[in-house]
Amino acid sequence: MSFGNLRVFHGIQEGLILVLMLVTMFVVIYVDIEFMYKVGIVVFAIAIVFLSTLASAMLRLQKELRENQLKQA
Repeated sequence: MSFGNLRVFHGIQEGLILVLMLVTMFVVIYVDIEFMYKVGIVVFAIAIVFLSTLASAMLRLQKELRENQLKQA
């Protein structure tokens, strides 16, 4: 079972992290909302970055396992 193309996912992940970082910085610095909303936005952004990094690690591990199985066969 495959999660997708690793090279494409890395590009999407880098773009997602860049956009989330810019939006989070904009919200924290310039938007006048309650502090708890700012904390929630930061936590959400960090969770998305963590989950995308975890998915990338899983894809890399899956690719390595597939390559090792092909070498053994």
